[in-house]
Amino acid sequence: MSTTTPNQTDPRRLRGSPLLDPAFVRLWCGTTASGLATWALPFILGLAVLDGSLGAVGLGLVLATRTAGFLVAVPLGGLLADRHSRRSVVLWSGLAAAAATPVLALGLGTSTALMAAAAAVVGVGQGACRPAFQALTAEVVVPEDRQQANAALTFSVRGATLLAPGLTALLSTVTGTGALLLVTAALWLAAALLPPAGAAAGTGERAPRAAFHTEFLEGLAEARRHPWFVAGLGALTVVIALGYSATNVLLPLASRDHYGTEAVLAGALTAYTGGALLGAVLVSRWRPPAQGWTALAGLALYGLAPLSLILPVGPLAVMAAYAVVGVGVELFNVPWFTAAQREVEPGKLARVSSLDFLFSYGLAPVGLALIAPAAQAFGAGPVLLACAVLCVAAPALAALAPGAREFRTP
Repeated sequence: MSTTTPNQTDPRRLRGSPLLDPAFVRLWCGTTASGLATWALPFILGLAVLDGSLGAVGLGLVLATRTAGFLVAVPLGGLLADRHSRRSVVLWSGLAAAAATPVLALGLGTSTALMAAAAAVVGVGQGACRPAFQALTAEVVVPEDRQQANAALTFSVRGATLLAPGLTALLSTVTGTGALLLVTAALWLAAALLPPAGAAAGTGERAPRAAFHTEFLEGLAEARRHPWFVAGLGALTVVIALGYSATNVLLPLASRDHYGTEAVLAGALTAYTGGALLGAVLVSRWRPPAQGWTALAGLALYGLAPLSLILPVGPLAVMAAYAVVGVGVELFNVPWFTAAQREVEPGKLARVSSLDFLFSYGLAPVGLALIAPAAQAFGAGPVLLACAVLCVAAPALAALAPGAREFRTP
């Protein structure tokens, strides 16, 4: 497949901002719709547990099969998005999720097995579209505007995490969980249909392609060609698998046991999202020197989250720490995505992006499964301290990799 980049005479450059480009607006709306659908589903299923149409065991099974579908589809989606049109992969993955969601609603109160099967298909759609969206952004937006575009996209993701639970709870007062699931099906349909065709669409006859396993290995080789990417992905995986998992498991316990109120849990998570929104706005325009090191320093700030749960500080200090962590995460995410779109060979970008999602998010369930037993065996304090140290040490080590200073391949 031929992959091209918009050239210097692209009229979008004259507008001065990707936010004024109708093609990018369509892409932004599509990714926002997929984000809302993704983040709303667990909350809707939680409401189904409350109204008795789904049991707690069933909830775990449905969410597990969705995660399994996601993990299987991420590398496959990357392969397909590099082999075919990125726009077509977004279309069919969104349609798959949209078609499976009503089946999920149909199984409410009748068949947990049917719900689990449908959730797996939804997970497949969710996983396949992630690397395709990442590569499609590089086709729709010119290189000079990609950092601002990625900031706008991550802003929509964070906004979805902030708004989806509240909007779902509000809608639940006037309709049932089955109808709410149908709303997410409509969102997936919008995610499938709204994004525009990329620059590589309709470029003529494609060259013969290698076997899938060969192309997957080519993606691995392309990733290894960028030492800063491999090191940064390792650091990101450590932070998500240990820091993120530790705070998600132990923050609710700290909120209940140390502070005696769930308000600390809600406040910390809200502060994190608010900080991430602020970070996305900040990094949309800021181009610091040594951008790669700045991004890794932002990632290392995640160590403040577990550390705040150990120190004898008040609830406001915990919330402030989570707000700083949110800013730091976006100081990493936006330059990270932008650098991958700039440095990775365009025809292999979706495969490399799929490795990013597969390792960073794919290992998170392992951390979630291990943190609670570790806290029972060694105590919550030592586990949180170890997570804090590793969250700082991993990005610091990644900063030593060739090209890490600017996220550029030597």
